[in-house]
Amino acid sequence: MAGSSLDAVMTTIGLIGSGNIGSTVARLAVAAGYDVVVSNSRGPETLTALVESLGPRARAATAAEAAEAADVAVVTVPLSSYRQVPVEPLQGKVVIDTNNYYPDRDGRIEELDAESTTTSELLQEHLAGSRVVKGFNNIYVDHLAALPRPASDPDRSTLAIAGDDAAAKQTVGQFFDAIGYDALDVGPLAEGWRYQRDTTAYVMPYVQPGESHPDWSARPATAEVLRTALDAAKRYRDM
Repeated sequence: MAGSSLDAVMTTIGLIGSGNIGSTVARLAVAAGYDVVVSNSRGPETLTALVESLGPRARAATAAEAAEAADVAVVTVPLSSYRQVPVEPLQGKVVIDTNNYYPDRDGRIEELDAESTTTSELLQEHLAGSRVVKGFNNIYVDHLAALPRPASDPDRSTLAIAGDDAAAKQTVGQFFDAIGYDALDVGPLAEGWRYQRDTTAYVMPYVQPGESHPDWSARPATAEVLRTALDAAKRYRDM
């Protein structure tokens, strides 16, 4: 899926968390020519099988080591663990936040229940010296793996991003381009709620109409389709 102005060969993607989303992003990144460093909370030795499946561009490390090695980091841990994401090694770096709030998994978080902040703003507060961009959170993992297309493909899908730093969003857009997706800039991190869980822009733009989990198949979602879903989420909230 090459074709980005980002120099994939010289860029390392550090994965803080290597579950379903993290391992899928790692596979897409390796296929696009990036080096990846994967990590999880259980230790590098538990990632042997994943690294072997990814090939020679991948290695396992601790979360701090993955953060240190990363040119661009992807934080994909349960929201309840976001305060455990290493701070110092991510200073000044672009960090993609994939999180969503699941109270049954994460426990109740007062600020999110009150809608006074968003998940990515919480991570940005924790990583005050980093540049956080919200992404990868509104697409089902199997569809993320199935939908990459070359830049010239009319069925190329679009993923939403939000962030407070324009240059960071440009970097993430270039990464998305390299792995087979367009990016739609939704605005600052505070607008990230528009494609979080339980909104019209969450998962369903990439699902074949009439199908439901777990048997739903992927459909391409253009920028127009995604923009319509994002606008519907805003209209619903403003009612």
